[in-house]
Amino acid sequence: MAAGWLEANCPWEKCPQVSDLANLALTSGLSPVGKRPKITSYLKSFFARRAFAFTLAKFSLLASTARSRLGVAWIVLVPALQVTLYGLIFGLILGDARPDNFLPFLIVGVVMFQFLSGSFIEGAKSITSNASLVRSLDFPRILLPFSATASQFVRFAGILLIALLVLPFFGEFPSLSWLSVIGVIALAAIFSFGLSMLAARMTTDFSDLSQLIPFITRLMFYSSGVFFSIDKLTEAYSWLGFLTWANPISVYLELARASLVTGYSATGFDWMVGGLWAFLMLSTGFIFFWLAEVRYGRLN
Repeated sequence: MAAGWLEANCPWEKCPQVSDLANLALTSGLSPVGKRPKITSYLKSFFARRAFAFTLAKFSLLASTARSRLGVAWIVLVPALQVTLYGLIFGLILGDARPDNFLPFLIVGVVMFQFLSGSFIEGAKSITSNASLVRSLDFPRILLPFSATASQFVRFAGILLIALLVLPFFGEFPSLSWLSVIGVIALAAIFSFGLSMLAARMTTDFSDLSQLIPFITRLMFYSSGVFFSIDKLTEAYSWLGFLTWANPISVYLELARASLVTGYSATGFDWMVGGLWAFLMLSTGFIFFWLAEVRYGRLN
């Protein structure tokens, strides 16, 4: 109480009692409230509490299907229904312009897009939907977008496994090239984590952004080559050539198809672009998110 009176009635630099108390607190390992941690200590704290993120991801995944009778089966049923619907609609609309091996092409595209877009959607609300948790507990907030990405990754792993079992029915049999999809998944996961952090920060800064998420997701779907070939589009319109590298989602879709679908290939440049996008999104998303760390606990 005396320290509080001194701080209120005496300039900090002229009050040795208050200064001594501050030094004592610092030497005891205490830190000022609302101060952004250093990156190194922030990452250490994040790593030390990773179990919390994985547990939260598990419960989030179970909660998303807990109220439906089919439960976790919907994780597989939703993309299966999407492939069926898109296959019928776009297969008829595109006609002869359909990509080669259309159904495997579409299956791989839908599965990969589900993971990337899901990380964006869940990451965007990872802070705002856990506002009470953020306000009441002291922990690195990066755990929340990480948990959102981890939850989507588990969902994606299950869907991908089913897709790999289904592909042989459409003439796509396992080969050594399938092993390269591991690298694609790693790059996509890194990119998704960065995207999740970026979306989380943007949604807390601009709450109205949550209203635009469905529109942004649809735009991502129709511009990323989920059901059409970017290569055929750029061959017809050469001025759209930048789409082969400027849209990271289409890059990961093309890399995955090169690994799993006959007739598609990826160059070293494609892999370099995929790696560059993963690095840029992770580093940008992390710094952007970390800079606002002290503000997340002040959510209304």
